[in-house]
Amino acid sequence: MTEKEKILYRAIDEILWKDWDPIGLNDIEEVRDEYQGYTSHIFSLTIQGADKIKIAKYLYEIETVNMGMNGNKIHCEQIAEKILKQVE
Repeated sequence: MTEKEKILYRAIDEILWKDWDPIGLNDIEEVRDEYQGYTSHIFSLTIQGADKIKIAKYLYEIETVNMGMNGNKIHCEQIAEKILKQVE
């Protein structure tokens, strides 16, 4: 991984933890790794040129299928936009 890719990877991890946080755990540092299992796939999507819709769809799928929650499509799109801004 290049230095630029490492920075992007860490940024995605931070965004998932601080901004996405569908379960509402980001104030409990002991569970900081809760969303890290999703970071690598989102990183891959991002470096492969996925658009906002594709990334948001994946985030929404995690919320609804993996976590069994109602999900929030608009919030997922906002998070996808924030992730893609890290590439610019």
